[in-house]
Order: sequence, then C-alpha cells, then structure tokens
Amino acid sequence: MSTQEKSITGVEVFFDANDIIVSKTNLKGHITYANDVFLDIAGYTEEEVLGKPHSLIRHPKMPRCVFKLLWDTIQAGDEIFAYVINRAKNGDHYWVLAHVTPSYDSASQMVGFHSNRRVANRDTLTDVIIPLYDELLATEQAGDRKSGLEASTRKLTEFLSAKNMTANQYFLSLA
Repeated sequence: MSTQEKSITGVEVFFDANDIIVSKTNLKGHITYANDVFLDIAGYTEEEVLGKPHSLIRHPKMPRCVFKLLWDTIQAGDEIFAYVINRAKNGDHYWVLAHVTPSYDSASQMVGFHSNRRVANRDTLTDVIIPLYDELLATEQAGDRKSGLEASTRKLTEFLSAKNMTANQYFLSLA
C-alpha cells in the first residue's frame, strides 16, 4: 500500500456553500497563492503549500484522465470546469466543482493558472460523478500506468461524444 493510500481516512469534510476555495499556480502547477478557505479545508499552512505542486491535494480516487483533460485544456489557453475529489493533509477528502483558467501577464503571456472551487451538488456527486469516476478509475487500474490512462481517456472521450457534449458542457449541465 502506498503512502498516499495509507493516509486516506474515508472521512468527507465540507465547507460552506458561500465559500470559494481559491488557488493560483505557476505554469508547472506549483502553488503561488492559496486563500484561507483552501488552507482551512485542506489542513495546511501557507508555508506548507507555497511552491509545492498542486497535486499535494490529489486524492488517489481521482481519475488521472480527468486531470489529463484539465491540463490539456488549460495549457491550450482554455478554461475548464470539472468535479474533483481532493485530499486534505490528514487524509480526509472533499469534493468541489472546480473552474480553472489560465492567467496572463500584461504582455498577454500565460504565466500560470487560477482555480476557483465551489461546493459540489451532493445528488450530482452520488448519482453521476462518483459512479462515472469509479468506472474511469477501474479502467485506469486495469492496465499499467500508461495503458490505463490511455484507456480511461478513451472511455471519457467516448462518454462525452455519446452525449454530444464537451467536458465543460457536460459538467456545467450537472451543476
């Protein structure tokens, strides 16, 4: 069992529906800013997160293909909405509806990414997202790291194609 899996408590924590989790990263995904809501829900201090990879809060039950979609989208200069399960420092978890956008400097050069996260709708999580993510994760884990990611990415692409929707259209239709 990996260190990451050992630190999973199975306890879900919640934040207020009026709160927004905010973080910013550089182009490599290292945290350059985290608001108090982020720090409180994730259980970290500012000193513990600044300069660290945003994957610090990655939960092992989060399908890698969704993160691939997220990174491919924002690195292309587009925004994305996605449901994400994150891991707090103590191993608890929390669900969010994330909106991630590229950040630009005054010369219109991409310099990083900005993410706002809100409380995710519980019924949407239970009825749609968790079953979908469980299926994608099982597909990823059925092969080696590379082939599993390729297979789950194909499955997600086919799922969205069958709905005739982009990821943003699909995720926002559930919000």
